[in-house]
Amino acid sequence: MEMVPSEENQFVPKEIHNAAEEPRVLCIIQDITSAKTVNERLTLNLPASTSLPKLYEDVAHKAGYVNGTFDLAWGNALDMAPLERSSDMTLSDSGFEPGGKRNFLQLTDKDGEQPQIASDESGTADSSGLDDSSQERLIGPLPRDGSTGGSGDYSSPSYSYSSILNKSETGYVGLVNQAMTCYLNSLLQTLFMTPEFRNALYNWEFEESEEDPVTSIPYQLQRLFVLLQTSKKRAIETTDVTRSFGWDSSEAWQQHDVQELCRVMFDALEQKWKQTEQADLINQLYQGKLKDYVRCLECGYESWRIDTYLDIPLVIRPFGASQAYGSVVEALQAFIQPETLDGPNQYFCERCKKKCDARKGLRFLHFPYLLTLQLKRFDFDYTTMHRIKLNDRMTFPEELDMSPFIDVEDESLLTFELFSVMVHSGSAAGGHYYACIKSFSDGQWYSFNDQHVSKITQDDIRKTHGGSSGSRGYFSGAFASSTNAYMLIYRLKDPSRNAKFSAVEDFPEHIKSLVQKEKESEEQEKRQREIERNTCKIKLFCVHPVKMMMESKLEVHKDKTLREATEMAYKLMELDGVVPLDCCRLVKYDEFHEYLERSYEGEEETPMGLLLGGIKSSYMFDLLLETRRPDQVFQPYKPGEVMVKVHVVDLKSETIATPISVRAYLNQTITEFKQLIAQVAKSSQSFATGLSAESMRVVLERCYNDLRLLYVPSKTLKAEGFFRSNKVFVESSELTDHQVPFTDSLLWKLLDRHGNTIRLLVLLPEQSPGTLANRTLCQKVGEDSDGPFDGSKGNRKTVEAILEESTEKLKNLSLQQQQQQQQGSSTSDSQKSSDTSDFEHIESPTQDADSNSSLCVAADNRELENRIRATPGGSGGASSDIETQFVCEERSDSEVNNDRSTSSVDSDILSSSHSSDTLCNADSGPIQLANGLDSHSITSSRRSKAHEGKKETWDTAEEDSGTDSEYDDNGKSKAEAQYLYFRTEPYSQDEASWDTQKCLVVHVDKRITLAAFKQNLEPYVGVPSTQFKVFRVYANNQEFESVRLNETLSSFSDDNKITIRLGRALKKGEYRVKVYQLLVNEPEPCKFLVDTVFGKGMTVRQSKEELLPQLKEQCKLDLSIDRVRLRKKTWKNPGTVFLDYHVYEEDISISSNWEVFMEVLDDPEKMKSMSHLAILTRRWNPATMKLGPFQEVILDSSSVEELKEKLSEISGIPLDNLEFAKGRGTFPCDISVLEIHQDLDWNPKVSTLNVWPLYICDDGAVVFYRDSTEEPLELSEDERNELMKKESSRLLKTGHRVSYSPRKEKALKIYLDGGPLKDPGQD
Repeated sequence: MEMVPSEENQFVPKEIHNAAEEPRVLCIIQDITSAKTVNERLTLNLPASTSLPKLYEDVAHKAGYVNGTFDLAWGNALDMAPLERSSDMTLSDSGFEPGGKRNFLQLTDKDGEQPQIASDESGTADSSGLDDSSQERLIGPLPRDGSTGGSGDYSSPSYSYSSILNKSETGYVGLVNQAMTCYLNSLLQTLFMTPEFRNALYNWEFEESEEDPVTSIPYQLQRLFVLLQTSKKRAIETTDVTRSFGWDSSEAWQQHDVQELCRVMFDALEQKWKQTEQADLINQLYQGKLKDYVRCLECGYESWRIDTYLDIPLVIRPFGASQAYGSVVEALQAFIQPETLDGPNQYFCERCKKKCDARKGLRFLHFPYLLTLQLKRFDFDYTTMHRIKLNDRMTFPEELDMSPFIDVEDESLLTFELFSVMVHSGSAAGGHYYACIKSFSDGQWYSFNDQHVSKITQDDIRKTHGGSSGSRGYFSGAFASSTNAYMLIYRLKDPSRNAKFSAVEDFPEHIKSLVQKEKESEEQEKRQREIERNTCKIKLFCVHPVKMMMESKLEVHKDKTLREATEMAYKLMELDGVVPLDCCRLVKYDEFHEYLERSYEGEEETPMGLLLGGIKSSYMFDLLLETRRPDQVFQPYKPGEVMVKVHVVDLKSETIATPISVRAYLNQTITEFKQLIAQVAKSSQSFATGLSAESMRVVLERCYNDLRLLYVPSKTLKAEGFFRSNKVFVESSELTDHQVPFTDSLLWKLLDRHGNTIRLLVLLPEQSPGTLANRTLCQKVGEDSDGPFDGSKGNRKTVEAILEESTEKLKNLSLQQQQQQQQGSSTSDSQKSSDTSDFEHIESPTQDADSNSSLCVAADNRELENRIRATPGGSGGASSDIETQFVCEERSDSEVNNDRSTSSVDSDILSSSHSSDTLCNADSGPIQLANGLDSHSITSSRRSKAHEGKKETWDTAEEDSGTDSEYDDNGKSKAEAQYLYFRTEPYSQDEASWDTQKCLVVHVDKRITLAAFKQNLEPYVGVPSTQFKVFRVYANNQEFESVRLNETLSSFSDDNKITIRLGRALKKGEYRVKVYQLLVNEPEPCKFLVDTVFGKGMTVRQSKEELLPQLKEQCKLDLSIDRVRLRKKTWKNPGTVFLDYHVYEEDISISSNWEVFMEVLDDPEKMKSMSHLAILTRRWNPATMKLGPFQEVILDSSSVEELKEKLSEISGIPLDNLEFAKGRGTFPCDISVLEIHQDLDWNPKVSTLNVWPLYICDDGAVVFYRDSTEEPLELSEDERNELMKKESSRLLKTGHRVSYSPRKEKALKIYLDGGPLKDPGQD
């Protein structure tokens, strides 16, 4: 008998009758013990009953290793905890998933030692040697899932913590790449492999009393070199070294130039080594001398100065040349080749006392012991204004004779031996560095590629020469490999000076003690790692009696018992003094489904490793520390049970109670399930009494907005769709509601509203004194109207007074309705559930409402204020003894404000204590929804089918028919026939960005239309719905106006924010328009002015008449209507000119949130006909390298000849000499003055403008023109370069001709005082 997963993922017993029925487990094993095997995969398909020892045996046979010399760990494990070798657990018990699912494992080293190769498997599993193919594979950037890029892109599967535990077969230790520190690793490995530098560093002794070891660069380098020489790991971290540089973690993501790092590090070491024996070490090893001279060609006088250098920069390709140098020797000869100073560059000779021709050059006087050559592969392309990398081929010899390049006769030993090649792979934008280094111990070349070290050959060194095998032409570098040598380091061949590496036994005493210290630290790390390998880490939850739900992580050794783990969880959750320990237990828990899977009765002494199924990086379940009261008894949870949250519905009070958890079995019938609920109800104080199993109705919510009445008594829970965690509603009351169809029942309506009610936060507009007199608030139609407020009188009514009067009238109306209705009963909101996410209060429809009167009811004031009850957290509902119902007010056409100008009316704020339950009531017929369907057409699914096929486009909706009005053609409100839930309450939560005094919490049925929603808000805003606008607030605090009044609130969700702003709302056929000023000759040609409203059927001249007063008032622009032009705006491009007689939606297409250009003209409008064409022209002056301002030309036709005549007229250029070209890109068609003369298509051979290559068919096109006889200005190289920089800067600012935004590089700096001072203004 074994435990296997059932269909519900619950472990249930199952007898395996034969092996054919047994599921199999697919195991995929990655061998990460060496760089050679890291990309290989082993596949095993084993029976689920296979034991772990048998798995190890099969893997050893397949991989060719000796069993017991390696470990297996889960592939996604961060802590690399190995599977128990000696455990008798099966694969299924250990967490392996059967049924074709892939189980990823990693084969790792055991105790830091590589696996032993089985002798009988040689040839198939031998990984001890490296053949030529493996050597080639290990050279260069490592595979990165099929991609190449910077070191920051490393995602190789071999980059795991386990792979750095065992030393490379080469005997050398690698360095871990922190993120993009490959350049640092390459330099550090080169310095480590330099005997003279390493030995000198070991001879320096750190004085802890004088300096902090954390910030001491030489000490941290010393520690790193000791670890590189003595550690058993495959790779070690460089974080201590970078910390001593004063770098933080962000520096790891900055890639720098390795040559720049070399100079900066040497400077830092010289500063740190002042007044020590190593003070002059860098100069002794790396510094050379050269002479910078100028010789007069007339008298032979020579002036010179002596300079020092640490490296020699060699040019790959000379400036302006089409061919690169072929070798380092050629580049060195070019380096010392003198140049002649003549013409304007003549040299002033001190002896001749005049300017003379001269020769300027460099001569080497002394070469350093360690010669560093930098190949300048990074250059700047002045054509594209971008950095580029030159991948041209440049060879370099293994031995370099420098005697031909020195200016001193007495030096004879000038043969240098190559021992380090720092290679760059990638482009100028980023890439990867690694080093090829020859060991002076055995003469073997090695590739130090971050944490991987492998042997290489001379062929691999030759591959770093770069370029291709073809010619060395100009474009040869473009098709060459991007992996090539960047820095070369040679050592002088001098037996008297050539040193060997210090052996461990020859170390100075302070280094020996450092070695011992690092060894102990490594052993401690290994022991800690062993503890981590045997520690189970799992999520822990607890419903704390005081702190509510708490979450933590339980870390417990696999051998700890369940009892001990419970004590640890008890302390972790801080339950001491709150709940006794014996009132707590750990149970298996599924947080996602909120499901208690099982409890562990009688297993208190079982080890946690066995209970949890072994040590894993992540578990498919969690643990819950369950608590109880001393008088309670823990309920056993068995596998196979399901969790059911039961909500009891009370139809009389129309409330839905908070849920109670009940555990049931999937094979239970509906009848048995009802009996279980009734039994639990009797024994639970939380459940409502009187639940009868015979009259009980059970409704299952299978998914969101999907209700299912469980009416078949014999059907099982499994057949009804129950899963791990379920939600049901139960009701047991009078049988009258049982006799109607479920979708027509009061129960369905209550649950339907429960699922569709959302909570919105509404920010009301600011109070503005003196404007209340201009408002009409909740007026009644006919003789009962209170009339407008008279602001001239001293007894002006306040909003609160109006609401009090409305409340009194509402009470009287409610009393009359109660007498007329037989089934209408008021219920108090105080009976509502305290569950803040459920709003169960339903108002009964009014049977007989006075058709000649209407009320807009707000919350009861003062009298009802004390009855408001807020639930914890400030989100509770308000209670009222009087059920507030109202009929949506009716308006006639005469009451609709037809003024097109935007209203400046502000709103007084209602007291935050007001609360109101409001309904838009219809007759007693079926409930009318937003789309006109009645409730009988709605199925039991609460996904309202009323909205099927409708496009929910909010805030940016665009329709040809314009914005929908909230009034129909008869002046009736479309929301009048809707019966949907609307309730308000004060907002009491603390939120910095929202003022609670003017914020309202609205609980509303999301199927209500925006029009009805606005009408319900009228009492709180204080003005009619036509006089305020609704803006939806998104997560980034951006606001967009909601204008489509016939759309519902279905796109909103709980706690969405809404801002109300005063101003006239749009009517049918109206559009809100943003007006921008077009300033063609300004740096920013597009300037926002105002928001206005254009209407369907309005002419352009009428819109200008309404626009000009706004511009005068808001923008201080006093303009004449005959000198103002409106034109099409497409992003920043000016388009079609709108003529005064054009009509919106007839001649001009218009849409929601439309944008238009307003242009101020110098003269009265010349565009009189649609056949006219407005062209923006600009003169190019080659002689001055400048562009003139924009000038508009109005053409009567699309004739090229007419265009040239107009241009000749305004410029004075003879017609025969005039040339023109169409601008490229978007307005203003910016182009560099260095490119415009050649790059544009000048003087196209066409007769009309509307054909290729011009295609000028609309207003707003940009045309450049010039005088063909005008010669371009001659520029010197310096002037051209200066102009290039200016043009590049200008075009970057305007956003033209910029293909990308390069990442700003951070300057490389090593801080000697521990770190940089943070600039408060720095980002």
